[in-house]
Amino acid sequence: MPLKRSLTLPLLTLYGLGNILGAGIYVLIGKVAGVAGLLTPLSFLFASLLVITTAFTYSELSSRYPVSAGEAVYLFKAFGKQQPSLIIGIMIAITGVLSAATITVGFVGYLRIFIDVPNYIAITPLLLILGGLATWGIRQSVQAAALLTLIEIVGLLIIIWVGRDYLSYVDTSIYIDSFKFNDLSIWAGIFAGAFLAFYAFIGFEDMVNVAEEVIEPEKNMPKAILLSLSIATTLYVLVSLVAVNAVSPQTLADHKAPLALIYEQLSGFSPSLIAGIGMLAIINGALIQIIMASRVLYGMSQQKWLPEILGKINNNTKTPIHATIVITLIVYILALWLPIMTLAELTSLFILIIFSLMHLALLSIKKKYPNPNKNVRCYHFSIPLIGLVTNTGFVLFYFLS
Repeated sequence: MPLKRSLTLPLLTLYGLGNILGAGIYVLIGKVAGVAGLLTPLSFLFASLLVITTAFTYSELSSRYPVSAGEAVYLFKAFGKQQPSLIIGIMIAITGVLSAATITVGFVGYLRIFIDVPNYIAITPLLLILGGLATWGIRQSVQAAALLTLIEIVGLLIIIWVGRDYLSYVDTSIYIDSFKFNDLSIWAGIFAGAFLAFYAFIGFEDMVNVAEEVIEPEKNMPKAILLSLSIATTLYVLVSLVAVNAVSPQTLADHKAPLALIYEQLSGFSPSLIAGIGMLAIINGALIQIIMASRVLYGMSQQKWLPEILGKINNNTKTPIHATIVITLIVYILALWLPIMTLAELTSLFILIIFSLMHLALLSIKKKYPNPNKNVRCYHFSIPLIGLVTNTGFVLFYFLS
């Protein structure tokens, strides 16, 4: 039984945007400010440039092959071997599980601002609700994710609004004094900040795994990927401009809820509003990761690479219910047993390797099939080549550091 195509361009864009924003900007901006200082907005801009080649690669691949388990299929089309495709498919599912577990553990930290409870008491009902939403139906779960994404965006717009004075007049002399072109330590801070900010952009790649549930995927998937990334970049740069001008970078770095701190200082009101939105951002990120990982298992089952039961679609919900239950259970176990830093580091490493392999796959596909059908949007050969070099460099940097 095929999956139901019910995702429009706006819903798909919000799904991708929710995955990109997730909990990243609500927590990460303080860490970026800690290494990049007043030049934090530049770090976010640099990070967006690093990510854009991967976004173009995913746009073309998803247009050529609009299927679930996208990355596994892309690798199979590129090299014609099942084993590498099976391995990367499992890597992607693991990445989704690790990311969801990381986000879930982060939720506990935010919840403790309001009430102090043990991990298992917070995590158990949360994952029961998220697993239930993910099995309910793709349209319902993505609509829920879209609503939470809109709330996340409202939270960021509130920060931009209360800090609007810092945007209406930016004292460029501060940045000129901070930035010295020939000072390597300044560049080191910017690039270290960009390395951290890079992870705030991760998430757009998961959109390809709901391709079989998208209306006109060849046209809508590339548009949604680039739209969601553009909106995220704009929000990140504006919020970071407000952040480093309103609060000292070191204070931001030391605070567990930096955006809540900014809101409190600029508005004079309780930080509970932004803290609450931060919790919703975390819930949204976890829901989207569970949906993504379950669709990867479903897609691999459809390719006969995993047991048939994982590819079964429920007659009522039209969702892969068995795959969703398996993913939710694994997330639950990891969230209870592993520390957040271990989960985050493993997620980052897997994603960098996957990105590198996707650029390599597109290079091979473009060589084998230079003229796809007219509905496919193709980009220049240099795009995946630059992306391959950049992402491989990030992987090497990870191991060397």
